[in-house]
Amino acid sequence: MEPLYSTATGVIRVSDGHTDNDNRRYPYVKLTPAADFGTLYHGEEDELLITGYRRSLPKTILSAILSIVSLGFLQLVFYWKPIWRLRGTSRRCLLSEATQVLLQNKFFEGFVEDVKTRPLLQPLTSLLPKRAPSHDARLVGSISEQSVDIPVATGDAERYQRWRTSSSGDSELEDDRKALIGPPKEQIGEDEHSYRFFEHKKVVYHWHVERATFVPLRGLEEGTLLTQFHEDFKGYSKEDQSLRQEVYGPNEIYIKVKSYFGLFVQEILNPFYIFQVFSLTLWFLEDYYYYAICIIVILQVSMVISLYETKKQSITLRDMVAHSSQVTVLRQSGLTESIDSRQLVPGDVVVIPRKGCMMSCDAALISGNCIVNESMLTGESVPITKTPVPNPPPEEGAPMPCFDPEQHKRHTLFGGTHIIQTRSYGPDLVKAVVIRTGFNTMKGDLVRSILYPKPVGFVFYRDSMKFIGLLFLLAMFGIIYSVVILIHLEACDIDIIYKALDILTIAVPPSLPAAMTVGTIYAQARLKKQGIFCISPLRINVCGKLKLICFDKTGTLTEDGLDLWGVVSLQDQHFLPAIQRPSELSPGHLVTAMATCHSLTIIDGKLSGDPLDLIMFESTNWVLEEPNLENNELDTIAPTVVRPPTGETMYPSGDSRLSPQEIGIVRQFPFASALQRMSVVVRALDADHMDVYAKGSPEMIASLCNKNTIPLDFHDVLGGYTQEGFRVLALAWRSLDPKVSWHHVHKVARRDIESNLTFLGLLVMRNTLKSATSRVIKELQSANIRTVMVTGDNMLTAISVARECRMVQASCKVITVNATAPSSDAPARIRWIPDDRDDSDIFNVRVIKSANSTYQSMPNGDVPQGPDYCFALNGDSFRVLCNHFPELLPKVVQRGTVFARMSPDQKAQLVEELQKLSYCVGMCGDGANDCGALKTAHAGISLSEMEASVASPFTSRVPDISCVPVVIKEGRAALVTSFGVFKFMALYSIIQFVSVVILYWINSNLGDLQFLYVDLVITTTVAILMGHNGAYPRLVKRRPPGSLFSLPIMLSILLQVTLVALFQITAYVSLHYQPWFDYTPHTPEPCSSGSSADDNVFCPENTVVFIMSSFQYIVLAAAFSKGPPYRLPIWRNYLFILDLIFLTIATSLLLLIPARGAFLSDVLQIDITVNRHIQYPLFIVCLVALYSILALTLETFIVDSDILKSCLRRLRCKRRPKNKFKLVEKELLADPTWPPLERCGSPNEGNQTELVDEIT
Repeated sequence: MEPLYSTATGVIRVSDGHTDNDNRRYPYVKLTPAADFGTLYHGEEDELLITGYRRSLPKTILSAILSIVSLGFLQLVFYWKPIWRLRGTSRRCLLSEATQVLLQNKFFEGFVEDVKTRPLLQPLTSLLPKRAPSHDARLVGSISEQSVDIPVATGDAERYQRWRTSSSGDSELEDDRKALIGPPKEQIGEDEHSYRFFEHKKVVYHWHVERATFVPLRGLEEGTLLTQFHEDFKGYSKEDQSLRQEVYGPNEIYIKVKSYFGLFVQEILNPFYIFQVFSLTLWFLEDYYYYAICIIVILQVSMVISLYETKKQSITLRDMVAHSSQVTVLRQSGLTESIDSRQLVPGDVVVIPRKGCMMSCDAALISGNCIVNESMLTGESVPITKTPVPNPPPEEGAPMPCFDPEQHKRHTLFGGTHIIQTRSYGPDLVKAVVIRTGFNTMKGDLVRSILYPKPVGFVFYRDSMKFIGLLFLLAMFGIIYSVVILIHLEACDIDIIYKALDILTIAVPPSLPAAMTVGTIYAQARLKKQGIFCISPLRINVCGKLKLICFDKTGTLTEDGLDLWGVVSLQDQHFLPAIQRPSELSPGHLVTAMATCHSLTIIDGKLSGDPLDLIMFESTNWVLEEPNLENNELDTIAPTVVRPPTGETMYPSGDSRLSPQEIGIVRQFPFASALQRMSVVVRALDADHMDVYAKGSPEMIASLCNKNTIPLDFHDVLGGYTQEGFRVLALAWRSLDPKVSWHHVHKVARRDIESNLTFLGLLVMRNTLKSATSRVIKELQSANIRTVMVTGDNMLTAISVARECRMVQASCKVITVNATAPSSDAPARIRWIPDDRDDSDIFNVRVIKSANSTYQSMPNGDVPQGPDYCFALNGDSFRVLCNHFPELLPKVVQRGTVFARMSPDQKAQLVEELQKLSYCVGMCGDGANDCGALKTAHAGISLSEMEASVASPFTSRVPDISCVPVVIKEGRAALVTSFGVFKFMALYSIIQFVSVVILYWINSNLGDLQFLYVDLVITTTVAILMGHNGAYPRLVKRRPPGSLFSLPIMLSILLQVTLVALFQITAYVSLHYQPWFDYTPHTPEPCSSGSSADDNVFCPENTVVFIMSSFQYIVLAAAFSKGPPYRLPIWRNYLFILDLIFLTIATSLLLLIPARGAFLSDVLQIDITVNRHIQYPLFIVCLVALYSILALTLETFIVDSDILKSCLRRLRCKRRPKNKFKLVEKELLADPTWPPLERCGSPNEGNQTELVDEIT
């Protein structure tokens, strides 16, 4: 185990550098005392290592001298590598003294930010929100116990150990602990009026004096007690608001749009353009005017287009997210004032207009109700009712509850959402407390994810950079060769320099990065034609490697809408047969529950709300009325009233002397996915008490009911409906004590209301599959792409849908994994329940206990042997597995097919676990509750056209999963195209490199227009049109290669390079054996006579090499343009075929036309000596034909053949798969006892697996 060292900022774990790939490792980290670095977001996905730096005068002077000596090139390198600038001009220092900080994430990215200091009129602590004491203690504890994994060399670890042991021991350790808790008070006094901060990716981090580190600037979203919203926040004065604006800045999501000049400078300083400028300068010095001018024109056109598109996208994004309006705030004096929304700060109390508005910040609702459209954030256009933040009374011995935006999202108004209308009780205002502003809001977080997307860790892009490095090394060898040869030929010094640098521009093609994007651009256009939009083109290539697709269920696999199939009521603790028409039910609590337990509202005269609620309510034929709609003031007794239809008489308590029944909904507890239920408190007209009605998942509602009211056949009936694929909800009721008043109802805790309920019955909903679901699932499975269902619905319903769409085959055994968390008297345990067994059978299984965990294992005959089984588990079991059985998680996830009752965070966590198994994961959802998983996956596909789709790389207009195979096919086509273009551009460089090396041997070179013909006429047209091939219409099992350094790819390149060199040398040598050729060795005049390589362009050797190489470009373009099984056949790419035909004819004319006065021959400097005798041109034609046959055969029948790949696998002696999921699958197949079967022996025996809960 690695040693842990306690320091002033935490605990450091020092490792020897041999860490697993899953561990977080940071580059640029050296082992030094920890006071100069720390961590942000410890243990989270966004974890950052922060290191302090301060300007060093000696380093700055040295850098200035080197910049002058290098003519500014060092500053250019510093521009490309800010970390190098930081290292070259600054020294590490304590974070408290830092003027710059280095931030490094787990993706091996480094960022340099300037630390700014701003004086404050009041202490910073008085301007920041007051946290709950428990929250502060938790933060300090987390910092004191945090650890940072830093891989270092063994020697460094030993030196660090000696540094540690040479200290004064425990006394210094104690000082470090004291420093962690807080610095001396005099230091706090010095810094309390100083605001030190830096900004990184639109998030502000400020210096926390007591914790001696930088922390993110927060509003009220963390550590704020619920009671504070109602008791402490009464509004700020203008002065208080202005002071806080100095800390929080303006409340705006502002995206700066650079000017065209700024974009031009940024673009021209790109390494690609710098290399182009270097090449152009060199070509002008060598008098290659035509070629250089053409390249300048192309660069100018591409740059103008690039700058226009970049600015257009920036303006579009800025206009989409920008929002500013006048808002009304409550002042400390109790008066209201209208101000600009940019002036809002956390803690302000805003008044929501009665007719609604667009929210410009995140705020917690403290009075009144709001009807909100959150489609911008969730993709769900159904209006949502927001209710005030609860204000529970304090309970003795229990901690005071704190606000959490995720847990209390039903009480939070998010920035960017549209408030449709508000309702208040009597004359009260609808008020909300601002909790977050600017980029800290949920909308700001969404915009930041667009501005700073997660890096695409695709091996193809990393390999392409490595291959360019290899080409650079090849250029170095070429430079050495050219210098030696030209010196031997007594060439001019300046000519030697020019020709040596020419090698660099030839071997490393400047246009390679641009050519690599051709395939994705065409694929993006084809996707757009099919109604699929992509905002991240780099992800298209990644889609070509997708191996597993996660699907949401409702709205993705199944239709959005639900049909009410029937209502199941009770009699004598047993379920009655389902009633298909709920309107035929006898009046009673079941009908009342269906009429009242919802969150429907009237908007513009139309009933709106959740589709399920709409179907349930409309089936009763009742009427919903909202009193006082003109002024939106809710009646203090019945804010919303429901009653039976006109003409129907229904009396409370059966007394016909009373007025027809009207029921007012006094309070709503909105649906929460974490609670799996909603409830309402209602009061019937003239009734002396209130009633509670609850609706939710049957399991949850049953747990809240009195056990004596639950039907005896509850599990049997529920299981029958869910196994048939129905969605089932349960209804319950209770009567409140007549002493409970209206005011008490609005203060009582939800858990006190939703208890001791009486079970009423079941609502059975039918959710049908979409027409494309089964077909697409079959297509994906036939291509060996795994499909997984991730849903928030009921487990049995999910399993039924999975079987119906054939995600789970009829012959496949589904084993439910039921994991329970540890309790005070029992450790964590797992039960494995086959789907055809009754729950009572679990008590007959054998129990195997280990130190801290328990397995209940099935007998051998009840669990399927071999691969024909899969797992199903719910969110609770998944959480227990993650926390208590992490060693089993890979096996369960590998065979898991149905994941039910999963929260949004758990969906994203599951995607991460699948990625840890080396799966390339896609996620397809309808946009609601799937945003986290869509962003986490390698390729997220949203079926929602709402603005929330900007969080997903792909968005489909067609609302079914037929888009998934389309995206995969286009991804495969784009990936194969990228490989083909890359190989072509690499071989283009090597072909030209070989040609120039051969011609340098005789102090010759290709001519200016010859370079232009090759680079512009041949290479550019081929690179552009090669990607025009469409995707193959059928998915095959084998995925295209993803690495350039795979053996088949490298073998292809090496063999093609060998053929290129062999045939060019053969053509060159064959010229010397022609009878008409002068056998006297060609000896150019020495440099002293004014000769240069350019004077020898017009010669037979140049003509032969140029024509042979031109044919090689054309042949390799055809060879690398792959067709099936990933792209359409090459002949379907008509433009590409026409281009190849044109280039072949043009090059053949250069070889075969004997007339000296021919235009092409004169312009391209073709020596007619070569084609004066027809026999030799025909020989070259035969040589080209032979080369074409060999090159095409090599690519078609050798490189792509299964025989070669099988032979390579044997030569490599590949003993174990590279992907982790294959290793796990191999273990599962080899282990006949998995899932854990009946075992004998002690847990401590050598052959017995000891299952220990690691979190105790």
